[in-house]
Amino acid sequence: MTEPGGAQNPMEKVADIASDIGEYIRQQRSSAKISLRQLSKLAGVSNPYLSQIERGVRKPSAEILQQIAKGLRISAEALYVQAGILDLPTGGPVGDSIRADAELTERQKQVLLDVYESFRRENAAARPAAETTQTTTEDTTEESA
Repeated sequence: MTEPGGAQNPMEKVADIASDIGEYIRQQRSSAKISLRQLSKLAGVSNPYLSQIERGVRKPSAEILQQIAKGLRISAEALYVQAGILDLPTGGPVGDSIRADAELTERQKQVLLDVYESFRRENAAARPAAETTQTTTEDTTEESA
């Protein structure tokens, strides 16, 4: 049910995300020419559960998405973005380097990216406060001169 102003209630948003990720997985599976049963075995996920994910009945966890990504031989990050777990990559040399590092697991890459982005957000939030403090100090210095 859509709320006044065209906004969706939270339950509808979850249902849309589950449907979107399920459709995306189905498309990836079809383009890889893998049957549902084959992907189920490759990913270590039960056939009925995988079917429910594809139909949008279930919203898989990040761990299940990672298993499905391995089965499809695609980036777990791509599934995380589709599922709304991750925002679209912002790019930049640090993020690109982390994503490209073959020595790290998908989980390790995600943790590093999360920490890096949290530092960037924290610094961006602190920047206006520091600029305001600096401006106020400069104004006070000018007034006393």
